[in-house]
This record gives sequence, C-alpha cells and structure tokens, in this order.
Amino acid sequence: MPKRGIAALVITALALVLLLSFKTPDQVPARSGGVAIVESGTGSGSSTAQAAGPTPAPTKSTGSGTDPAASATIDGPVVDTRYGAVQVEIVVSGGQLKDVVALQLPTGRHSGQISTAVAPILRQEALQAKSAAIDTVSGATYTSEGYAQSLQAALDQAGLG
Repeated sequence: MPKRGIAALVITALALVLLLSFKTPDQVPARSGGVAIVESGTGSGSSTAQAAGPTPAPTKSTGSGTDPAASATIDGPVVDTRYGAVQVEIVVSGGQLKDVVALQLPTGRHSGQISTAVAPILRQEALQAKSAAIDTVSGATYTSEGYAQSLQAALDQAGLG
C-alpha cells in the first residue's frame, strides 16, 4: 500500500477516535455514578464568573419575631448557573441552621439526574458545616457553587453568615 494511503488511514482513524471521545459539558464520567466529593477547603474559593450573581428572593418567616427559640424559614436567592437555576431554603431555629431544602436545581437530560444525585450530598454537607463552606461535588461543580451562593445569602439574611 502506498505511503499516502497509510497516512490517510491513520489520520482517519485518529479523527474517528477523537470524535467518539468528545463529551459535551452536560456529560460526566460514569465512575461512582458520576458524583464524587472534592475537597474545596473553606468553600470561599468558588468562582462567581461561572454563575450569574444572586437575584434577591422573598423571605418567609414562621413563628414569633421576639421568641429566640422560634423557627424561621428563609429563601435564598435564585442563582443562575450554566445548567439552570439553583435556590435553597433554610430553616433556622434557636439561632442555628436546622435544615436546608433545595427549592430549585437544574433539570432536564443529564442535569436533572445529576441534581437528583447531588441534592442529598449538598444538604448533608451544609448541615454538617452549619455554613455555606461546603465541598464541591465533582460532576456538579456549577450546581454546587450555585447551592453555596444561595445558601450563603440565606444565612446572611438570617444573621448567621
């Protein structure tokens, strides 16, 4: 076979390998279900360039404003990320974070599957840290950062930030 034919065959094979190995940003590796915890230190190193700034959201409260043991429910702002909106709600009682609920997470295609998998992980991280200094979940970096931003704003509104 002539040298040109061999070179064309090698180039075609290389192009095919590159094409088949291409992943869109919505795809993640299948290892560990596509989810892994990545240490991020204090959590304050999240990049705001990747997600738009928070949009103020209404605050909801329950209980008496004069009773320190009263429970309050506070919505964090909606944070727009590359894959969709993220918003959390916190429950504060006795001046401490008692619960975190994801009100909005990215939906559709693979983003919805990732959101379903990482929501309990992010909640657990926030409740353990009692702050927004949570670890980023690999494969859900944008969602993790949006979650932390909305959580921090809600904590600030509650006077816990």
